[in-house]
Amino acid sequence: MAVHAHPDDESSKGAATMAKYVRAGHEVLVVSCTGGERGDILNPALKDSGITDLLEVRKSEMSRAQEILGVAHHWLGFEDSGYPQGDPLPPLPSGCFADIPVEIPAEKLAEKILEFKPHVITTYDELGGYPHPDHIRTHEVTMAAVNLAAERGWRVQKIYYNQQHTRARLEILASAMIERELPNPYEGWLQNWQDRRPVNITTRVECGEFFETRANALLAHATQVDPHGQWFAVPIELQRQIWPTEEFELAFSTVGELAVVEDDLFTGVVSVDE
Repeated sequence: MAVHAHPDDESSKGAATMAKYVRAGHEVLVVSCTGGERGDILNPALKDSGITDLLEVRKSEMSRAQEILGVAHHWLGFEDSGYPQGDPLPPLPSGCFADIPVEIPAEKLAEKILEFKPHVITTYDELGGYPHPDHIRTHEVTMAAVNLAAERGWRVQKIYYNQQHTRARLEILASAMIERELPNPYEGWLQNWQDRRPVNITTRVECGEFFETRANALLAHATQVDPHGQWFAVPIELQRQIWPTEEFELAFSTVGELAVVEDDLFTGVVSVDE
């Protein structure tokens, strides 16, 4: 189970890994906590498209991305909080995902955990990966829901944080582009980089074969990505040569501590159905 804040997050974080596990026969369920309705249209080509109901468009985009990845999908059903900006920050919209008590969405997610019975869950770290209130709340809700599910009879064996977008990865890909006299798509990102927490990479999943699937799934979220932007600037073949893995941080485990860096999210997992 991969728990995400908005539609499109599943395609930019851990998507190639999910596609790999689907190919291997694993059941994979993506949970979107909100509909992303307070997001912006980030694709310049669609700025003047006349879209008035972003929620419905994003639901349609998610359906297409789901099909590309081969995963199952579930809407948790909460309202996007938007990304507050300003100093001081404005209050969150009343009743949005990050405004309501954690217990409310945690209860709904726990119900889905008890129904789906995942052995492994992926989500965000305690800072959300980046400081969007819905990402931070997704972490809080996921951890609370796992505890609720355990109290009611289903213990998730491992929880991972998505850690694909590290400074080390961006620097290596940027250097590879510069060496080939290609534009560095990450220059601004790296110049403004702020380390918000230490990252402990415990797991590197080899999944280069599924990088096209990842890119196509992200492109399905047409309102949210510029097809000519930094997400797609590094040629896929170069990515495979330079950085053919996706990275995760093991946050919780019932199967013991790691002796070495893993190459599989299911290392040590016991297959139980009850």
